[in-house]
Amino acid sequence: MRKVVTGSQVAQLRNPDPFAVPAWRSPVYRTPFALVAAVQAARLTWRLARFLTRHPIAALAVLAGVLLWGVLGWPGAIGLVLSIAVALVVWRWRFPGSFARWVADPARNRWRAWHYRRRWRPVMTIGGLAELYRGRMLLPVLGKVTSSGHTDRVTVRLVSGQSVADFAALADNLAHGFGAVLCRVRSARAGALVLEFVRRDALAAIIPALPVPAQVNLRALPVGRQEDGQLWLARVHGTHVLIAGATGAGKASLLWSIVRAMLPAMLAGLVRVQAADPKLMELAYGRAIFDRYGRYAADPEAIVAMLEDAVTQMQARAAKFAGKHREHTPTAEHPFVVILVDEVAFLTAYQPDRQLRDRVKAALATLTTQGRAVGFCVVAALQDPRKEVMSIRNLFPDRIAMRLDEPEQVDMVLGDGARDRGALADLIPNGPDHGAGVAYVRLETDPDPVRVRATWVTDNDIAAMAAEYASAPGLRLIPAGGDR
Repeated sequence: MRKVVTGSQVAQLRNPDPFAVPAWRSPVYRTPFALVAAVQAARLTWRLARFLTRHPIAALAVLAGVLLWGVLGWPGAIGLVLSIAVALVVWRWRFPGSFARWVADPARNRWRAWHYRRRWRPVMTIGGLAELYRGRMLLPVLGKVTSSGHTDRVTVRLVSGQSVADFAALADNLAHGFGAVLCRVRSARAGALVLEFVRRDALAAIIPALPVPAQVNLRALPVGRQEDGQLWLARVHGTHVLIAGATGAGKASLLWSIVRAMLPAMLAGLVRVQAADPKLMELAYGRAIFDRYGRYAADPEAIVAMLEDAVTQMQARAAKFAGKHREHTPTAEHPFVVILVDEVAFLTAYQPDRQLRDRVKAALATLTTQGRAVGFCVVAALQDPRKEVMSIRNLFPDRIAMRLDEPEQVDMVLGDGARDRGALADLIPNGPDHGAGVAYVRLETDPDPVRVRATWVTDNDIAAMAAEYASAPGLRLIPAGGDR
């Protein structure tokens, strides 16, 4: 047997086979205990100083408690604790916004970060996302955790060689591993991603119609709620919106939510709405609003004439703005024009008169390609998103997918790969209580879909809107012709 080599530099493991390959080990150096103690003391001092710097209020509260304990005994410490509790309760009651920003949100973020940190290694290892390299287990690095009342956003730095697709393929494993209802993988900067965990469904219940806003922001109209519990703010100025959904998905309620959010601007003469309602059902209930603040058409020939008049107005405004304005600002002279088209597929594919179909397609194509810069927006709703039904769907920058019948239709509406990124529009329940109004939104500025739910604007709400605003004193807009 070969003699065993010993020493501080290399070591040969004992092996009865004389022809075995030597197994070398790195040298082991003994660090003096005094040096180890000094390094640990320096680390402790640094962490304590950093904690005191980051949490001065908590540090002062603890220091005050210790001093009161020493001076007054336990009554003083208990009085301090009760005083702090009362102050927090009053703060939460009187100033909920600042309390959430400085107390509730940081505390929740730290609690959720501890939750993920505690489970990170076993979930990554069992899920197959921990990579073994040269005998070392390399884990994706857990980053910042931002939590709301319903969702958690976890930043992850990837191991070299990993991709977003590796995590997307194991989204269900991650959701179960961390005790969440759903996990979505969002793209971030190079070498990093964001895991979005849904802990509680904020869209399970019907959302009643929101109050009419006092001020209107056409780039942020409140029309519902997002999955994280925040308001869903839809944009209509500077874009076009395509809404796709099966029968009963809630498209009409979303259209009326948009109209409801614009009512003050319509009353002020800054917005004009032109409604095309070939089904004579969804928009006709509030026709008095459109007759006063825009235009309403239901007959196919009347709809074509309205769309072509809008093209004429748009081109006249473009000629007037040429060389003077690059971005439209709504005024009483040049109001923002929203063209609502319900069930556009009837006009572009199912209309028996081919000449009318071609005129509708030409008008919509012209409005969607040239109307954004001069204050024209097309909001179109349809059931069938196939290309042969809606050949110009790619001209709509912002798209909304409500309940759809087939998985392939999700990518037709929201773009390739949208379903893989979590837009499960084909799995939205078919029911007025659970699925109506639920949708996935893909914006022009963000390829990642966001789950939302539109408010339910009832017939009584529409009747109240028509009674209040159709008869309210205000600037009545010219339904056809050029700008005022």
